[in-house]
Amino acid sequence: MKIGLTFDLKSEYIKMGLSPEEAAEFDREETIEEIEKTLQDLGYETERVGHIFALVEALSCGKRWDLVFNIAEGRFGYSRESQIPALLMAYQIPCVFSHPLLLSVAMHKAICKQILINYNIATPKFAVVSKIEDINNVKLEYPLFVKPIAEGTSKGIHPNSKVENFDDLKRACQYVLDEFDQPALVERYLPGREFTVGFVGSGKDTEVIACMEVLVMDKSHAGVYTYEAKEYSEEKVRYELTEDSDAQKAIKVALDAYKALECKDGGRVDVRLNENGEANFIEINPLPGLHYSHSDLPIMASLKGIDFKTLLGKIINSARKRYNI
Repeated sequence: MKIGLTFDLKSEYIKMGLSPEEAAEFDREETIEEIEKTLQDLGYETERVGHIFALVEALSCGKRWDLVFNIAEGRFGYSRESQIPALLMAYQIPCVFSHPLLLSVAMHKAICKQILINYNIATPKFAVVSKIEDINNVKLEYPLFVKPIAEGTSKGIHPNSKVENFDDLKRACQYVLDEFDQPALVERYLPGREFTVGFVGSGKDTEVIACMEVLVMDKSHAGVYTYEAKEYSEEKVRYELTEDSDAQKAIKVALDAYKALECKDGGRVDVRLNENGEANFIEINPLPGLHYSHSDLPIMASLKGIDFKTLLGKIINSARKRYNI
């Protein structure tokens, strides 16, 4: 069985002139090397394809694969994570992870939250600031939290993302509008514990890998899981598996969201407790990072005693079952 590998290399985009933060969602060479080696250890033949432009060229030359293992984040627009899966769908080539519709919905945090509200899944009250004048329409109780509406890897999140008053809100929203050229999502800040819940599988076969608490240790980050804290997590963050009562509440909300959005093969859901200890959906990542020692899903799997080979095997097996391969 031949598996194609599609991905975006961080080093390539930095050479194009992107800053480290702009390229934060893209993968290191060592990530691709480890995924490829692991798939080969699982008995698969692999072929590196690369980014979407390389995929277009490969397809036009007649190349095909039994399955594509896609971790490409894409570069432009709300549907950037959907581009490769949609292209492969047109060619009827099976692809690991969720369908293009979900990848687009999950990228736009406000639309995703609105859908989950219709499923009665708790999420912080929010507003969208598309232009700076929109802050006059934000009628939420402080403190608030401001972040780009369509970024991952904590991009655009800094200690001053938590705002206590109107002037702070204006500065935080202006930063997002200027630096990311997209609307700002403004949410009620939740002061409780923060968890990320990892999954593999699809539908009724969904398996909870673990629930992991995120503890930001660097005091300069004011307890906020910032871009810098995530990028240098080995020094600034402590991850702890937990199965206590708060974790069980987080798992329930995360699992409800994962199934409501019809995630496939694997992913993560971030959950935070409010002032009353109630679990709230924050966001979902249906295309999870897979650096073997730096990304959250492999970290929690490792803490749970699940090695990287077993984790990738579960993801691949879920896709094979869906496509009847």
